[in-house]
Amino acid sequence: MATEYGFRFNSNICTGCKACMMSCNDRNNLSSQQSLRKVYEFGAGSWAAGADAGAVTHEVTVYYASLACQHCDFPMCIEACQYEALNKDEVTGVVMIDEEVCVGCMDCQASCPYHHPTYDAELDVAKKCILCLDEPNEDGSPNPACAQACPMRALEFGLLDELRAAHGSVNTVGIFDAATYPNVVITPRSEADLAVQVELLNPNETPGFSGW
Repeated sequence: MATEYGFRFNSNICTGCKACMMSCNDRNNLSSQQSLRKVYEFGAGSWAAGADAGAVTHEVTVYYASLACQHCDFPMCIEACQYEALNKDEVTGVVMIDEEVCVGCMDCQASCPYHHPTYDAELDVAKKCILCLDEPNEDGSPNPACAQACPMRALEFGLLDELRAAHGSVNTVGIFDAATYPNVVITPRSEADLAVQVELLNPNETPGFSGW
């Protein structure tokens, strides 16, 4: 799909500031209990007493991952929705949602490996990232607010083929796998490559995490 869009996330320069997350919430008028983009903090390693009194040594790594809907090649949310409220656009690859069809059952969220769609209690529907296609660029292309908001330029948005050609094809990070063939490009921290087992350090800061 030559015109498929996606994000590249560079974990080497992300500081975990959550500007991307806040801009997304503001752009989509979400409450503090909702989030379409989540910033995860992963950690691994341990501390130990050093040879000298009062000294310590460590093999600790901490890094962040900013993730939204991955607009996967095989989206489990579409398969799970019995009301057919979700579909994948054949041109852009964006997984879209029809809120007029959605009944708010949240089977999409339960099935998503990234726990992505969020529940709007006021409207009783699921909401999800559509790459800000409701307010596109003049040429009709997506115009995601999160990528524009990142002060470190850790988020890059564009055509997937071009992002993969420039930055590789890694599409997993932290506790997540690639079972759904997520359309995202990840540049991991070198320390992250060495951390065999990592844990999520900020579950209370990621709306919707409880119940995974």
